[in-house]
Amino acid sequence: MAEETLNSLEDLKQVMEGTTEAPVTAAVEDIEAIVYEQKIDEQGRSYATGKRKDAVARVWIKPGSGNVTVNGRELNTYFARPVLQMLIAQPFQVTDREGQFDVVATVKGGGLSGQAGAVKHGISKALTLFEPALRGALKKEGFLTRDSRVVERKKYGKRKARRSFQFSKR
Repeated sequence: MAEETLNSLEDLKQVMEGTTEAPVTAAVEDIEAIVYEQKIDEQGRSYATGKRKDAVARVWIKPGSGNVTVNGRELNTYFARPVLQMLIAQPFQVTDREGQFDVVATVKGGGLSGQAGAVKHGISKALTLFEPALRGALKKEGFLTRDSRVVERKKYGKRKARRSFQFSKR
């Protein structure tokens, strides 16, 4: 089929009415899909950086028995609250990879909640680098998007970011 283009609104009107055949502008073979490749270092690990609030997590994952180490301590001792442990396990649950990867993470800055979110973000990014096929499931759940919410700065003339000083009539 010869490649044609629409040159005017009259051509478009004729195509819409069905008097002429619609032009073919691009063949299916010309369209290239984005292919993500696996990135693994010499020790068989994938590395990613996760961020949340003021916390930054450096995360390495490798195939193993499911051990999670954060700043040299076990997951249960560093993140004592079950909610934070559940948050970190979410990327593995979504991709059905529970207990298949060992995680080593170092986290700095922020509080425990922000650090847990940063580790979750880092694990998700590292999983996509280790197994690019998992990207769709993780992206659908929103795990690859950095949560950009941060603490609002304090303004002058205010007690906090928006809170005014207490008003006294007398």
